[in-house]
Order: sequence, then C-alpha cells, then structure tokens
Amino acid sequence: MGTGRRVFEFLKMASIAHAKWDYEVSMSILKQRKKMWILFIMLLPIIAVSALQAGDMIGSKTAYAPAFYSTNIFLISIAIGLCAGLITGCIGAGGGFIITPALMAAGVKGILAVGTDLFHIFAKAIMGTAVHKKLGNVSVKLAIAFLVGSAGGTFIGGAINKGLYDYDPNLSEAFISLIYAVLLGFLGFYALADFLKSRNSKDTGDAHGGSAGMTNLSVKVQNVKIPPMIKFDEDYAAGGRKISGVIVAMGGVIVGLMAAIMGVGGGFITFPMFVYVFGVSSMTTVGTDILQIIFTAGLAATTQYAIYGYVFYTLAMGMLLGSLIGIQVGALTTKVVKGIHIRGFYAVSILAGFINRAATLPKKLVELEVINWSKPVVKGIESAGNIIFWVVVAAFAAWVIGKFVVNIGVLRGEDESVAPVLVKEEV
Repeated sequence: MGTGRRVFEFLKMASIAHAKWDYEVSMSILKQRKKMWILFIMLLPIIAVSALQAGDMIGSKTAYAPAFYSTNIFLISIAIGLCAGLITGCIGAGGGFIITPALMAAGVKGILAVGTDLFHIFAKAIMGTAVHKKLGNVSVKLAIAFLVGSAGGTFIGGAINKGLYDYDPNLSEAFISLIYAVLLGFLGFYALADFLKSRNSKDTGDAHGGSAGMTNLSVKVQNVKIPPMIKFDEDYAAGGRKISGVIVAMGGVIVGLMAAIMGVGGGFITFPMFVYVFGVSSMTTVGTDILQIIFTAGLAATTQYAIYGYVFYTLAMGMLLGSLIGIQVGALTTKVVKGIHIRGFYAVSILAGFINRAATLPKKLVELEVINWSKPVVKGIESAGNIIFWVVVAAFAAWVIGKFVVNIGVLRGEDESVAPVLVKEEV
C-alpha cells in the first residue's frame, strides 16, 4: 500500500506539473495578438483542405499522405480540446490524459490519436515561446543527457506502435487502450480514495517535501557513481550536486517511450522524475521540462507519426483552439469553486477515461480471437463505456461553463491571472 501511494503521488504530481505547463503556455498565446494571428494562419490550411476535398486517406501508411476529415470531426476536435482545457484549467490536472481516449472514443484510430495529440502538444509548445525565458535555468549537461535518452525513447515507442499497427490494427488499438486503462485506473481509484478521505477530514493534501529538499531516493540515485558524472544546481546547493549522466539518459528513455506510446508529450512525468528521483531543484527542472516537451513531442510527432500519415493536422488545430478557450474559462472558474469539489472532479474525470478505455478491450480481444464473447455483448459494453465517458465529460463541461456564466460579474473584478487550484496547493 505504501508503494502504491507513492506511485499515485508521483503520477498526480506529474499530471499537475503538465497542467501547469499547459496553462502557462496557453496564457502566453492568448495574451499576445501576434500569436493569435499565427494560430489563425495555422488554421487556414484546414479551410483549403476542406475546399479541395482531398479524399479519405485515414490510416494511410504512405509517407506524407494527406488526411481529410469532415467539418463535423473538426468541430468535435474543438469540443474535445475545450473539455480537456476546462479540466486542466479548473482541476489543475488530468486534462491531458483524456485527449487520446476522447479521440479514440470519437472513432479515431489509436495510432492516429496518439500522433495527433503529440503534434497538438508540439504546436502549442512552439507557439508559447514567452515561457522560454525560464530556459535560463536549464543545466545544459543535464538537458543534453536527458534529451539523448528521450530521443531514443521516442524511436522505441514509435516503433512499437507502428509495428503493432502494421501487424494488426486491432492489436494496436487494444495495446493503447490497455496502457491507458491501467494508468487511468490506478490513478483514478487512488484519487477517488484520496478525495473520500479528505472529504471527511481537514486534510488538504499530502506534503511533498521533495520539492524543497532531497528525497531518500534521490540521495541514493546521486550516490551511484557511473561516469560521466554531471554537476548541476551550483546556484541552489553549496558546491552543487552530481548525478550520473547514464541515469539521466535512462530517465529520458522512459519519458520518450511513454510520450511516443501514449501521445502525452512526456512533460507530465519529467517534473516529478527530476525533483523526486534525480534530486534536481524545481527551478532547474522547470526550464529543462519546457525544453524537453518541445524536443520530445516534436521529434515523436514528426519522425514517428507525421511522416507515416499518422498525424491529422485538422484535429490537432481544432484541439489547440478549443483548449485555449477551455483553459482560460476553467482557470477563472476556480475562484468560485470549492477546492474539495475540484479534487472530486479530478478523480471522476480520470475514472471516466479509465471506464471508456477498459470498455473497449472486450471487443478488441474478440476481434483478436483471444476471447469468444458474443458481438452484441462486447458492443454493448463498448457503447456503455462511451456513453459514461461522454456524459461525465459533458456534465463537467456544462457545470464549469455554468459556474463561469453565473459568476461572470464577480470574475470580471478579479485578477485576470489565475493559476489552477491544484497547482497552487501541490506544486
């Protein structure tokens, strides 16, 4: 139980750190007219492609094959981005975890959902260059070692997804759904237990001393003397600290692998890994995380998915547009929402994603001839999972937007810059 709790805290902090990055980048884009014009220009090809009626190339294995989606699926992608943004902005965590499951629930093949989500993250990271001022805190040696590892991880993860899809598209779908079901199930059930416990007490969350000092694990990791040794944090610790470059690169491999397999950019796990495992200061970690997201998401999106026709520009731009709106509305709404409710919604949103992906597995296993259930039964399970997922997401979105509209007069008088509540409490 102790180990499970530590893993849960690690994953929760991971999703919180990614949400904070997402919020900062989105606000950077929204507050600069020049970047909004860039976004508009990036949306123009969607109009051109729709006008040309490029033909249905969904799932093409031809390099640089054009992809066409109807106006309806573009609108759906905006709605998915909006809901993910509302979750990220209001809850302060978890929004990034529902994008790939939501795309798959909307009928997009798993490998395409992963590639498109990665491209969406990459596009957002490139546009949000105002936060790059934090790159001054990057330890160059740490960054190089980590990025070498993450590059290798993206190639491994991409090769796994492409290999499974080429062998059998159903196997690829089942694999991606299983990964999400396991991750979201573990995180969601622990978050629900955490919410129920805190509701009956005055507990506001566990303290995370690792952000201020060294954890026992990070001390042990830094005591492993495998050359080359990298010195860092000279400005934050007397004499600086040292860690093996090999260990940092291995961490990069894990991040790159998860990014390429799940389509989450890798940023969601970099922060807790650096702070709690490597013992790197938060200031240095923030800069390295920004650089890592751009590099890892960009490399994975372009070299592992886009060139094989597994990125849909239309959907990526729709999600980007929707998420920018959702994050701002969600973040403002935190001023009029109780913190305990936010913790509850965090658990429910994660569990909704878990139910959705878990409900698709019986059908995929039947198609793979692993189990022999009747088609009506597995179809019914899948439909139930989809209904539960969309009802939860839609209800949450309606609730947040309703709170925003009802309290818009109050919010107008508040400070425009609002950080997600969980980020304030936990990071």
